[in-house]
Formats: sequence, structure tokens, C-alpha cells
Amino acid sequence: MSQTVKGVIARGKGLPVELVDINVPKPGPGEARVRVQACGVCHTDLHYREGGINDDFPFLLGHEAAGVVESIGDNVTNVKPGDFVVLNWRAVCGNCRSCLRGKPQLCFSTFNATQKMTLTDGTPLAPALGIGAFAEMTLVAAGQCTLVNPLASPAVAGLLGCGVMAGIGASLLTGEVQRGSSVAVFGCGGVGNAAIAGARLAGATTIVAVDLDDRKLEWARQFGATHTVNASTTEPIAAVQAATNGLGADVCIEAVGHPEVLRQAFYARDLAGTVVQVGVPTPDMVMPNIPMIDFFGRGGALKPSWYGDCLPSRDFPLLVDLHLQGRLPLEDFVSETIGLSEIEQAFHRMERGEVLRSVVLL
Repeated sequence: MSQTVKGVIARGKGLPVELVDINVPKPGPGEARVRVQACGVCHTDLHYREGGINDDFPFLLGHEAAGVVESIGDNVTNVKPGDFVVLNWRAVCGNCRSCLRGKPQLCFSTFNATQKMTLTDGTPLAPALGIGAFAEMTLVAAGQCTLVNPLASPAVAGLLGCGVMAGIGASLLTGEVQRGSSVAVFGCGGVGNAAIAGARLAGATTIVAVDLDDRKLEWARQFGATHTVNASTTEPIAAVQAATNGLGADVCIEAVGHPEVLRQAFYARDLAGTVVQVGVPTPDMVMPNIPMIDFFGRGGALKPSWYGDCLPSRDFPLLVDLHLQGRLPLEDFVSETIGLSEIEQAFHRMERGEVLRSVVLL
């Protein structure tokens, strides 16, 4: 039978979020019901509230989560009740042309739960990124549940469900940062600092952090930046070149989602270098005005990064293990822990740049 729990919804564009009762159905075939233990407050949730994703209101917000499987439906074999899992929003199908080419991390046919969670009056909810984890319990496709070591704190493990994985993957997987590489990261929020942590993990020797906020640049140093550039007072392209013997960085990672920042990243890289865009733009943004001769003449690659090009079943357990070994300081991303009733205030702190991640504990 369905269960009634508390959840946080966005009822309309720009309206403050609400803590309400929601109904979570009994899992059907291929589905799992998960008791949420922790969920990070990600900028994507704010995008949903502001109508920047689509207008399928009301949304059940939250997607960067960890918890325990409460029950499963028929034909579920990858998890069982009691398993500790991180939720992911790209449950691979195994059958699309990308999966069959051996690239499941780019799956073109990812899936979510079939049944809808609802308000108590029956109004269907649109779960953020197919998860909806600002709730005491949520319903997902079983493939969205990734088993990880239960010794990890839920507040830490859940961060891999979105922003931290996106940033680490932008360095390790999309950007293919190597030992001895030089890397520049533009934008040092949660995703950007995760990219810095990933670059350090890969063995990069020069890591340049670029932001407008000195507080974020200090965080960047803690995660491994060797140089910091405040772009409000220093021209960032020249600064990155100066930090790399006048050459530019081997890999430039744009973690803002803004055309001007992408242009800076393009020109701050070395010849034949790589630009990775992991920052999420708004639908009205267009590519920066870069002469085609520059695009051709600089060579290299421009690569968007989907979810850090991660494969959750492979990468989440690995990164949790690295964290438990003391090699990946995921706990440093948690600025504060809050309750479900404090999410609206957490959005405002995030907008002001006061936190890397607020994490809801349930």
C-alpha cells in the first residue's frame, strides 16, 4: 500500500517551497521505495523552483541523496530491503545504441519509476531529476539505486548523487586529467571544487581556481588549488597563462554555465588542450562569439560533461571507498546540516555563496 510522508514541493514558479504530506506508492515491477537519510541542496533544485528546467509543477524537489531501501517491486535483483544506496538520476537501460557500443555512461534511454508520487488530493508530482528526495521516502526505478559501503555517512555519500560526482567526473572522466597535467577550473562552488578535488586525485601538478568570491577561492585551496584568481580584479585568461609558463592549461573546466566564462575557458587553455563544460546554462543562453579560425587554430577538444560522464555502478562505490581511505575529503563539502523545513532558507544561503552544500538530514 502507499505510504504518506512529509516532502518538500515547489508549487509554482518562484514561489517559496512548501513542506506537505505526499503519497508514495508501493513499488511496482522494477521499482524501489527508499527511506531517505540525507539529501544535498543542489542548485538544480533551485532551477526547478524558478522554472528553469520546465513548467511541470508541482515538483517534488531533491535528488542528491542516500538512504536505505525499504521495499522493492517484482523483477528487482540489484538491491534488496535494508541495502544502503546512493540515488542516481541516470539509470542505464543496457539496450540503447550507446549502451550496446560499450558506453553505458552515455545511455540515451535512462529511466525512472513508472508510478507517480502524489499530493494527498491525488495531484501527481514531478520528481526532480526523477528522484524527489526532499522527502522522508521516495519511489525510484531500482536501477537508480547504487549500492555503496554502509560505513559511509549518508550526508557524505549522498553528495555523489549529483554535484560532487559531476565535478570529479569532469576532471577524471570527461577531461581525462593526467599525472602532471595543468588544470584551470572556472567557478568554485560545489561542482567546481569537486573538479579541483578530482584534478588533485588524478595527479595534476598545477590547478588554477577562478572565481569572483574570495571565500570560494579559499575553499578551492583547501581542495587542492595551487593558484587562485579573483576574476573581479584580475583578467583570468592572462592569469591562467601566467600560472602555466605562458602556455595555458591542459584542461579548462567551466563550472558556471555562462557564455562569457566558457569563452574565458576556451582561450585559457593550451594549444590542443581540452575545454570541459559541466556548468548548467539556462535555455536562453547561446554559445560565445568565437571566430571560427580560433576554434580551428587552437585544436583540441570542447566537451560537455553529462553527470561527469559517470557510470554510477562503477564510480559511486569507488569514490566512497577512496573517501573511507582518507583520500577524498567528501566531508569538507558539507557546510551545514538542516531539516526539511529549512530548505527555503538554504536556497538563499546558496544564492549568496555562503555554503558549498547544505545537507538535509532525515
